[in-house]
Amino acid sequence: MKREQLLKNIEKLKEGMPDYVLEYYQSKLAVPYSLTTLYEYLKEYERFFSWLIDTALIDVNHISEIPLVTLEKLTKADLEAFLLYLRERPRLNTSSTRYGISQTTINRTISALSSLYRYLTEEVENADGEPYFYRNVMKKVQTKKKSETLSARAENIKGKLFLGDETQGFLDYIENEYDKALSNRALSSFQKNKTRDLALIALILASGIRLSEAVNTDVNDLHLSRMNVEVTRKGGKRDVVNIAAFAKPYLEEYLSIREQRYPVSKKENALFLTTYKGYASRIDASSVEKLVGKYSQAFKIRVTPHKLRHTLATRLYAETNSQVLVSHQLGHASTQVTDLYTHIINEEEKDALNRL
Repeated sequence: MKREQLLKNIEKLKEGMPDYVLEYYQSKLAVPYSLTTLYEYLKEYERFFSWLIDTALIDVNHISEIPLVTLEKLTKADLEAFLLYLRERPRLNTSSTRYGISQTTINRTISALSSLYRYLTEEVENADGEPYFYRNVMKKVQTKKKSETLSARAENIKGKLFLGDETQGFLDYIENEYDKALSNRALSSFQKNKTRDLALIALILASGIRLSEAVNTDVNDLHLSRMNVEVTRKGGKRDVVNIAAFAKPYLEEYLSIREQRYPVSKKENALFLTTYKGYASRIDASSVEKLVGKYSQAFKIRVTPHKLRHTLATRLYAETNSQVLVSHQLGHASTQVTDLYTHIINEEEKDALNRL
């Protein structure tokens, strides 16, 4: 979704929200949370508040009228009833006759509500320096995780990683092969953005930064002399991330044509740009997902930018055998998240043995 449209959608959602949600939004914008995350959270709040009204748990006509005391008094049973509603309701915006939404979506709902409750009960201050209330019912609501072992997950994603020579092979394919089957119209667009796309994909493959971190990177955040990039991690923490050397020529070439190729105003500091109605602006996450998808599908198999992050992590673990180093590179607080990469490497070792 384009940044301009994203902001319009956010403003539309904000118009119907209670004051305390608007305060939450302003607070998290200052952290900063990404606009995409805040937009998804606002959608979750709209759905939850609409359910409260529809089920007569609160007697108001509009979401904006829901008082704080309603959230304070909700019980664990009320929240479980909402989650049950999500599991059993007909799927929206599809012709499917199946019921329920995915566990991943439900977990996102829980995450959004937990964030709001944590703000109201711990982070906000009233005139007396106290939170609005103290009872956080979301602490009693459990998140159900996928019933899948790390080995099974590793096996599922291994084929979607560009390991070994395939990392450079993917970049070479975009540079030298992708354009051969394009129409004249598609070729013109590709040629305009090819240098940018290669630099962006090379940066993710060489650093493992998240999609949101890549699109929110400014020109001054990239330091090619030191081969690192400053990013804002989840929770608003600033971090300096090292970049593998193979990305340098792609980034240098893009920087050399950036201002000439994209009409940049003095106010636009974004590293990766797109042109819309003759003006350059920061590229949005959905555009990056689409370009990674089209290139990877033509090369081998359609993947997301997150799989490029997995690729870097797996390759780095194979070289270092250090979960601590991989965790630091990815910006994780612990090594538990990186257990997955040890299982992927184990499978790679097994494949190598079978080839002996």
